[in-house]
Amino acid sequence: MISRIVIVLGSLVTATVVFAQDAPASRLDAVQKSGKLRVCTPGDYTPFALQKGEAFEGLDVDLVSSVAKALGAEPVFVKSGWPTLMKDFIEKCDVAVGGISVTLDRQKTAYFSTAYMVNGKAPITKCENVARFQSIADIDKPNVTVIENPGGSNERFARANFKSAKIVIFNDNTTIFDEILKGNADVMISESAETIVQQKLRPGLCAVNPDKPLQYGEMAWLLPRGDAAFKAWIDQWIHLAKANGEYDRIAGRWLR
Repeated sequence: MISRIVIVLGSLVTATVVFAQDAPASRLDAVQKSGKLRVCTPGDYTPFALQKGEAFEGLDVDLVSSVAKALGAEPVFVKSGWPTLMKDFIEKCDVAVGGISVTLDRQKTAYFSTAYMVNGKAPITKCENVARFQSIADIDKPNVTVIENPGGSNERFARANFKSAKIVIFNDNTTIFDEILKGNADVMISESAETIVQQKLRPGLCAVNPDKPLQYGEMAWLLPRGDAAFKAWIDQWIHLAKANGEYDRIAGRWLR
């Protein structure tokens, strides 16, 4: 009887060791081992991540750079685009950042970190038209042109909510707001944080009720689906950054 128990216990120990050896490594371990944190971003979304030459700047850039430092790694930014962001992230990166809205559709393919910002959709238009575009119904009219960047949640919001307005897709997300000033479009829907920043950068444009967005939204980072250890570490970092003031210090540089 004792020999049987010994044999069973021995088998369990062997199985446990084999399972541990076969278990997939977490990105948490891989990043620390390689010393590189690969970060995908479209790099066209002020104030979150904007490419300038070979460098990137913005709220998410500073935050994820601090994450890399805490892991003893160097951030390596990989330029992506909104239509190809998920594909690029899965194939090339450990994390994706840059003003990414939390959606159920995206979560079918990837994990999200805990949200670091609550930030809904808001219109931006010429200041003279603010009273004209107070609601979705005000905007969704045949004589209104809505302009959006391709492939992201802004375009999806526009197509889901505007059936009568004309929707124009403009590929350059860094100059898209100038199209409104030029009179080539009437309004754009974007994150309320971005509309606040853009109205300061481009006199003549005004955010429409950014404190009362048209839709509730959250901003977070894309993480590999199934990697619970990596997600737990990133979530804890965000929690502590918010608790110790690091998040507020970084956000204060970009959300003014």
